[in-house]
Amino acid sequence: METITIIGTLAAIFTTIANIPQAYKIIKDKTSKGVSAGTYLVLLIGTSLWTAYGILKSDWPLIITNSISSLLSIVILILHQIPDRKIKKVNKALSNTGGKK
Repeated sequence: METITIIGTLAAIFTTIANIPQAYKIIKDKTSKGVSAGTYLVLLIGTSLWTAYGILKSDWPLIITNSISSLLSIVILILHQIPDRKIKKVNKALSNTGGKK
């Protein structure tokens, strides 16, 4: 694998998973206080444009990674907009999965 391909692949992986810790923190802490909706809106616009660019160039790595990043940004924006009491329900529902009773 060429160095440029390795760098591009690593960049795609890291930028795609970058939003996961924030979504996890919101659910774990049961609040979205301190999260900048503006930041995630700008990020969503950027990743959506990268997705469109990937579609125009038929570049599947760009399409896949930026689509996932866009979806994660949407999840964070939704969590930011819902009341903390509903985030607590999401936390409880996720805590009850995985065989725990």
